[in-house]
Amino acid sequence: MSASFLDHIGDIEDPRVPGMVLYPLQEIVLTVLVGLLCRAEDFDEIEEVCGELRDWLRLFLPFEHGIAPAQTLRRTLARLDPRALEAAFTAWMEGLAGRIRGVVAIDGKTLRGSKRSALGEGALHLVQAWAHETGLMLAQRAVDGKSNEITAIPELLRMLALEGAIVTIDAMGTQKQIAAEIVAKKADYVLALKANQGMLEEDAELFFADPVLTADCPGHEHTVVGHGRIEERTIRAADARWLAERHPEWQGLASIAAVTVRRTVKRTGAVSTETRLFISSLPPDPVRLAAAIRAHWSIENNLHWVLDVIFREDECRTRKDHSARNLAMIRRAVLNLLRREPSDKSLKRKRLKALMSPDFRAAILAG
Repeated sequence: MSASFLDHIGDIEDPRVPGMVLYPLQEIVLTVLVGLLCRAEDFDEIEEVCGELRDWLRLFLPFEHGIAPAQTLRRTLARLDPRALEAAFTAWMEGLAGRIRGVVAIDGKTLRGSKRSALGEGALHLVQAWAHETGLMLAQRAVDGKSNEITAIPELLRMLALEGAIVTIDAMGTQKQIAAEIVAKKADYVLALKANQGMLEEDAELFFADPVLTADCPGHEHTVVGHGRIEERTIRAADARWLAERHPEWQGLASIAAVTVRRTVKRTGAVSTETRLFISSLPPDPVRLAAAIRAHWSIENNLHWVLDVIFREDECRTRKDHSARNLAMIRRAVLNLLRREPSDKSLKRKRLKALMSPDFRAAILAG
């Protein structure tokens, strides 16, 4: 099934006591995966859905003792090593997606339903790598909070074969070590620049504020109309060799860019303007840089939004031990399978059809 995803799962150590297991780990993972594919949202619904699909599931695995009850599914995922599952997922994706091309966006997402207090404390925060060109999630790592993304991003980068790709990260991930990791992977970077980088950001800001220095900077303009507003985006790019000499610790630094967005609300005529700065290892080509910067936001629209709206991830209250993290990983495997299904149906309709049609369900699992 599905480009040997279950074969990769077979290499994971089962955390349960040998000889005391009625439901093999592969059956547990397949049950959860198929349940999520068929519109289930929690372990109780997964048990209910897969109980109806028991005979069909036996086309893939024996299920000698039937479908595992919800409590067994919950306990197993709570104890399963999430890093092993994430490594299996990434290995599966390397075989499925082939060479990674184009923009790889890295960003964090908090699973709000996993919070342990009314103030949102203890909610699971995941850092994820998203391939814009293929529309597939490549890997994830969990961190204690958004402030700790800095330590998780290098781990995420080491998991991926990124040669020739363009890695984009928001300002939290604009760190010397992270830039060095990307360069070591023979990839390029486009990193957002804010005040957290001190003199580097100040030097770039002073440069773009000087009309003499920027007089010969190549530029590019792009207008987007939608959602009741007009967005006029202007990007200016410049060679950054002088900046690299001032800040030699930033490996690969080749260009800087300033993106100015002028938003006009059509109904009221209200206008707002914002300028954002970026550093990159790419040449100072404003068209290419603008495309990479726009592509970064597909992780919000095509991954985070889909997980919250189509899969209702933020409403899932699973949170004991590793259960939320492992359930999130399998949820992303389902999303990748749905995106690889070639029909033009919406993801919502694909999940509905998977519930109703054994043939369609099997086609999705076959990848």
